[in-house]
Amino acid sequence: MVFLLYGGIRPTLSRRIILWLFTFGLALCQGGALAQERQPVRIGVLAYSGSEAALADWSHVTAHLDKALPAYHFSLGFYDVKGLEAAVDRQEVSFVITNGGHYVSLEAEYGVSRIATLETPDAVSPEQAIGSAVIARAARHDLAVLADLKGKRLAAVSPDAFGGYLVAVREFRRAGIEPEYDMGSIEFVGFPMQRVVQAVADGRADAGIVRACLLETMARNGLVDLADFKVLSPRPVAGFNCGLSSELYPDWLIATTRATDRRLAGAVATALLSVPPTPDGFSWGVPADYRSVHELYRELKTGPYTYLRETTLSGLARRYWHFLLIGFLAFAGWVIHVVRVEYLVYVRTAELRRALTARDEAEVRMREHQEQAEHLSRLSILGEMSGTLAHELNQPLTTISNYAQSLLRRQASGRLTPEAVEEAGTSIAAQAERAGGILRRIRGFSRKRAAVRDRQLLADIVQEAVAMFSGMLAHAPPVTVDNQLDAGAMVEADALQVEQVLLNLLKNAADAVKGLPQERHRIEVGLSREGAWYRVSVRDRGPGLPEPQRARLFEAFFTTKPDGMGLGLSICKTIVEAHGGRLWADANADGPGLTFTFTLPAHDTSA
Repeated sequence: MVFLLYGGIRPTLSRRIILWLFTFGLALCQGGALAQERQPVRIGVLAYSGSEAALADWSHVTAHLDKALPAYHFSLGFYDVKGLEAAVDRQEVSFVITNGGHYVSLEAEYGVSRIATLETPDAVSPEQAIGSAVIARAARHDLAVLADLKGKRLAAVSPDAFGGYLVAVREFRRAGIEPEYDMGSIEFVGFPMQRVVQAVADGRADAGIVRACLLETMARNGLVDLADFKVLSPRPVAGFNCGLSSELYPDWLIATTRATDRRLAGAVATALLSVPPTPDGFSWGVPADYRSVHELYRELKTGPYTYLRETTLSGLARRYWHFLLIGFLAFAGWVIHVVRVEYLVYVRTAELRRALTARDEAEVRMREHQEQAEHLSRLSILGEMSGTLAHELNQPLTTISNYAQSLLRRQASGRLTPEAVEEAGTSIAAQAERAGGILRRIRGFSRKRAAVRDRQLLADIVQEAVAMFSGMLAHAPPVTVDNQLDAGAMVEADALQVEQVLLNLLKNAADAVKGLPQERHRIEVGLSREGAWYRVSVRDRGPGLPEPQRARLFEAFFTTKPDGMGLGLSICKTIVEAHGGRLWADANADGPGLTFTFTLPAHDTSA
């Protein structure tokens, strides 16, 4: 048949052609079989400038790896931040090429491991390569430093972009600006990052955050004119020839996923280290140190450190609302139980009273009324302030939550050490003891008991009352204590009753300054000595009271508050006089407000 096709060709030549075609076809078949036998390996790339730009930047990597490792066929997949995380989670990629910020998040969440860091000719070093430039139009003479952007419009790529947002946020905070609150607006335009430059050029934003060197690259490609833009708060760095507004962080890297074969990861790392520099001078080196990126994310409380943000009462309420509900129900049950017990005690006391003689009944009634009034006054104070009990418990609960989550994260990432367990356990135990101390203090204050007097340090009683007031009252005014007493200044008194007097006076002072300017919210407590008496004063800067009302302040059932009962100051006066002292109120001589003062007999040996 071949002979018929080629007609006049000699048989010898025909046989040679047939042999050549057979050999060529066999080679093609073998080559196709080899190509089919090569194991596919996919590399996920964070394409912050779009797929086309990413392909141009990273195609030399797959070309070199295909040549260096002929048993594998390497291909690139282009993703945004969330897409690359999803690809790693679904094990669609064996390696990832991304920036340092995204890497620390992938490391914490999915256990990826860096095997090589990019070495860029424009960088100072692999550890000092990536930064942010905050740009504005050159014609904006009102913008020179980052602090000038307060109240202005800002453009950025996305809230989780590394060089396109987070690096610059750290610099904004150092300049005294919180972007989420102090900017007029923040527009996240998405990838590619050139959209930020366009938003600034069009006037849709006063300034924009871009990765350092992006503006210079666009200028070299003829996309922008550098003279039209300027960098705010420029930071010159020797060896770095691009406009910069921030510190520099480690360069891009390639990392292997947890599911990738270790031998393949080692072979890829070896092959990358042998990649010759590209015509533009890019090459690969040993993995850089990314601790500076961890420090940045920890300071911003983002990425793997987002859990550190959950320290507010609202954040805890959203996360632990069911525990708070249980606590509230338990507290409500405790209050009901206390009321029930008080009622039963009252009923039993009434029955016993009827069994006493007329004289004893009068004495018992007077004593019980006094104790009952004092106890109800304490419960009233506690009721007004304990509605914000979560305010005082917020800090220990937050610390316990943070350490518990840290243990879980370290265990999930395989980095749990005995030292970490010991540190977290110690801190959790300490904070639990602190929360228990708060509850014991409240329980002791609310307990009903007979008066017990002994010698106490007056300064300790005052500090305990101030601590309870500041801890249980939400948005409590600041309290300063001016202690002019000697170290051994003691009184013979019932400490709980004296604390009750102080809490009443502090609560009245807080009510007096409510709604006034912040500078008038300070409450001053003074301790001094006059002869055989100690003086304790509580001064506020409220509106004060006219003389006719001041003269009736200590009368039972007289009150200036719309919801008051008029018993607090009357009971305080009774307590102080029972201790041999005196309680009175004066108008402040040097400004608005009142000063309540009470005296107690001195029972120490100081002069």
